[in-house]
Formats: sequence, C-alpha cells, structure tokens
Amino acid sequence: MKAMILAAGRGNRMRPLTDQVPKPLLEAGGRPLIQYHLERLAAADIREIVINHAHLGEQIEAALGDGSRFGVRIRYSPEQTALETGGGIFKALPLLGPDPFLVINGDIWSDIDPIGLHLAGTDLAHLVLVENPPHHPNGDFILTGGRVQTEGDRRLTFSGVGVYSPRLFAGCRPGAFALAPLLREAMAQGRVGGEHHRGHWLDIGTPERLAELDRLLRESSHRASPIERPEIRP
Repeated sequence: MKAMILAAGRGNRMRPLTDQVPKPLLEAGGRPLIQYHLERLAAADIREIVINHAHLGEQIEAALGDGSRFGVRIRYSPEQTALETGGGIFKALPLLGPDPFLVINGDIWSDIDPIGLHLAGTDLAHLVLVENPPHHPNGDFILTGGRVQTEGDRRLTFSGVGVYSPRLFAGCRPGAFALAPLLREAMAQGRVGGEHHRGHWLDIGTPERLAELDRLLRESSHRASPIERPEIRP
C-alpha cells in the first residue's frame, strides 16, 4: 500500500512560526514533525510515499529529498495554491495508483500503527477515530459496529489518518475541494468503516501544542524512542 502525507496547509494558526518554515518542518523532540510519519511508515514497510505541498514547499523537498535516508521513496505533488484535502488527494491520484492508499495529516503526532489498516468489502474509506481533545469537544463522527456514521450520540474525532479507495473521488474535478462531503456521502451509502484508536494522538495546530509536544517528547526520550509509546496524553 502507498501512503500520502498532507503537507500543503498554510498553518495560519501556527504563525509566526510558519511565516518562514512550512508546518511539517517545525520541530518537536529534536526532529521535524513530518519525520515521525516517515519513520513510522518505514517501520510498517510502507515505502512508497506521496507528499503534497504548497506554502514554502521547496523547503520540504530540500529537507526530505527522495526519502532514501528514511528508507522510503518520496514523490511530490506540488500545488500552486493549497487545494484543500479533497482537491490535494485528487491531484495526487496518478501518483497513488489504482489501489487503496493511506493518507495522514502532516500536522498530527500519534502512535497509530499503519499495519492492519485496510478497506473491507466494497468500502470507500476506513477512518481512524480518537477521543475528542479539549479543543474539539463535540467530535466529528459516530462509530457503531465498525461503521462510521454522521448521526448519533457518542461522537469521536477523526484523527486525520484514513485509508481511501480511488473510487471515493469518482466524478471529482481538478481544483480545491473538501474531503468531508465525499466521506459523508459514502457514509450515507454505508461504505465507510472505522476503528477507535485509544493510544496517543495529538493535533499540533498551535504554537502552544507544538511546545507541549516538544516538552513531552524530550522528557520521555530517556525512557523510549519518540516513535514508540512515551507517556503522552492529549
């Protein structure tokens, strides 16, 4: 399975840090955020990776190169202006190929293991959901019996990690568009599976959360590798 890391966001909530450095290259625990994703994907034997970029994207290509020093092969999908999640994935489909692929938001940190993530039957998507963090208390979707739905009482937050079929994007056209409407349509058809990840997950969306992750990773470095399971809680 191939993977895509979404790295085209401007990172407005991270300003002024992202005025000079793209968000995926901001560091926590002594390494860029995107490096944690590359290492975890390589550990799961996922070697073919696509990275989209827009704002200061040349810095991402210069920093990561072809991916060989991380044990992976990176191909880039540059965007003149950010195409949002749906549009960015759609543009990269020729690089991702005809089979289901994994997508990871570049601005999260987690111990979600890509091994075992897959589509079941005729599903168009499989989403990893997590407990609602303090900054997103109402969650996004409902998980019932391994199926993801939009209506219900016990809402969870979408982690930004999912597996998608290229068929999810059938009928889409080039340009900027969101992913959520496509997922909701597939949910209405009963074609979205999911799972509840109960391990570590952080949305690194503000300078304060980046600083907190940096502190926690550095504190835990004497006990475990940062890509294992340090004692971090959302």
